[in-house]
Amino acid sequence: MAGAELNSAATLLTFCYALAMLKKLALLAVLAVSLSAAAREKYQSGGPVRLDHDGDKWAQKTLKKMPLEQKIGQMLMIWARAEFLNLESPEYLRLRDTMGRDHIGGFGLTVRTDKQFVLRNEPYEAAMVTNQLQRESELPLFVAADFERGLAMRLHGVTAFPAAMAFGANGSLADAESFGRITGREARAIGVQWNFFPVADVNSNPANPIINTRSFGEDPQQVGELAAAYIRGAHEAGLLATAKHFPGHGDTATDSHLGLARVEGDLARLQAVELPPFQKAIEAGVDAVMMAHVTVPALEPDPKKVASTSPAIVTGLLKRQMGFQGLVVTDALDMGGLMRLYAGAPNPSGAAAVAAVKAGNDVVLIPADVDGAFNGLLNAVRSGEIPEAQIDASVLKILRAKASVGLHKARLVDIEALNRIVAQPGNVAAGQRMADAAVTLVRDNGQVLPIKRRNQETSGPRNPYLRVQEARTRVVAVIFEDDVVRADTGRVFEQELRARAPDATVFFVDPRSAAVMAEPIVAAVDQAQVVIAPVYEVPTAGKAVRQNGELKNTVALAEPSAELMRRILQRAAARTVVVAMGNPYLAADFPEVQVYLCAFSSETVSELSAVKALFGEIAIRGRLPVTIPSIAQRGAGIERPQQVVEGGLKRHANSKTTTVP
Repeated sequence: MAGAELNSAATLLTFCYALAMLKKLALLAVLAVSLSAAAREKYQSGGPVRLDHDGDKWAQKTLKKMPLEQKIGQMLMIWARAEFLNLESPEYLRLRDTMGRDHIGGFGLTVRTDKQFVLRNEPYEAAMVTNQLQRESELPLFVAADFERGLAMRLHGVTAFPAAMAFGANGSLADAESFGRITGREARAIGVQWNFFPVADVNSNPANPIINTRSFGEDPQQVGELAAAYIRGAHEAGLLATAKHFPGHGDTATDSHLGLARVEGDLARLQAVELPPFQKAIEAGVDAVMMAHVTVPALEPDPKKVASTSPAIVTGLLKRQMGFQGLVVTDALDMGGLMRLYAGAPNPSGAAAVAAVKAGNDVVLIPADVDGAFNGLLNAVRSGEIPEAQIDASVLKILRAKASVGLHKARLVDIEALNRIVAQPGNVAAGQRMADAAVTLVRDNGQVLPIKRRNQETSGPRNPYLRVQEARTRVVAVIFEDDVVRADTGRVFEQELRARAPDATVFFVDPRSAAVMAEPIVAAVDQAQVVIAPVYEVPTAGKAVRQNGELKNTVALAEPSAELMRRILQRAAARTVVVAMGNPYLAADFPEVQVYLCAFSSETVSELSAVKALFGEIAIRGRLPVTIPSIAQRGAGIERPQQVVEGGLKRHANSKTTTVP
């Protein structure tokens, strides 16, 4: 009996041990699954850009498993906004469903706009959106953005840089490279791997309403060198770069968002001016080239074909003659200049997408009708109009590009790391220094600059209830904008001005208010010792202004504002400094200007730079990267040293104030 009991006990112990082991194994299996899931959600590491053997193998293996529908989807990129979205909100569900239904391969990260004014959001929102989209997608997504002035183009709380033309005025290749590197690190931190920059257009047309300060300048050699420097910096940080808008959008006077732009000039002109910067970018290893929706008769005689839909330009010129082997991406397919050509088609977006792919584009950007573009391409391949082998070649390039930035290994970004990477003090200071170095003094009569600083203690606050004639304000600033209600430009300028001249009188005017405010402004100008006229005219996509009964885009002052500027200069030209916070060609419309300062940008860093230059707090050493008709040639610039200001104080470039013995 005892033996039987012992056997039973042994059997029970064996069973318990086996059960315990099974539980342990089950626990280990669960843990393994959890670890595997965690591994799938490991974070992107950032640069440098490099396609290794494993990445190439992943791309080829992935392509072989993809059905045609998924291949087509990889070639499409649509907008996603960097804003908070509840996962059950109709807007997010539409975005998710479109991505799943059309197998979308990438998103362009943007924000909302109020007419032409950008409503910026925060880095955390951007990172949350990119992470969520990556989790929802079967394949890793490309996330691209228009970060032409760094992330500050779309987001608050990031490192701000001036516009590209400021780098042309600065002239430093090292600064352009740092610009690319810093932008790359911050972009990768929020989940963006591809930037639609640098602009390789040569802005040789002063009337160009859409390129202007987005270009480095009018010298093809300098534009190419600065573009190449930016590409090197971006690559170091793991950011793909795009040279745009091929074969050159600088010598046009039409905004292709509104109408069909035309690039004149014979082949010799194009080879001497428009194409060299793109060749420099290709030699620097640029990852993508964006095609412009412009007609170029010297390259494509068919008026119904723009550069982005021309096989002669995309495949013949860019790929074969210039040797570009990277990604070819269209400019946005919803732009008016292009879509007018397909307005009569049953499926306009599909027709435009098919034409673009047949021309040789690999990525179709922002079609007006996503389903239309997807189905148009799908039907074109099934019918044999587009060979599937061509689709395979494009998709393989896309997958290799994704692998070159590590997307085959990790899709997500570490939200906790944002406050360690974005807006590092050293980077913020670098952006400010670059803006400082760009300020260019084009004209100076020796009577205005530097403006003397007045301390709050000695001047006291200005009584807002005094009449202008009684106040006799020392400094009057008239800030010209497109829309004083919606625009946030000029506020930093005003704040920094008041910090140095607390008794300054500041007016904000736009075309709607200029005539109404003209009399009190002119009265204040008559009483002022110094008049400052900052003008915020920057290239803005799709801005429509009616001129001679026609809707056009322009970077010139609207007539009511221009008339006010003329009245100011007629009465006080010798006491007035006009500051171009954007379009440097502005002075051509006001030849009577005697003191003319260019900051080339409306970004906050440029606003501060302009004010510091006015008060002699920084040296002025910039050189014009463009020719201003009847005013100054490219390369002009009056140098001024950093000045001692009122009160025995000297403000250095690092913004520290020290006492001068």
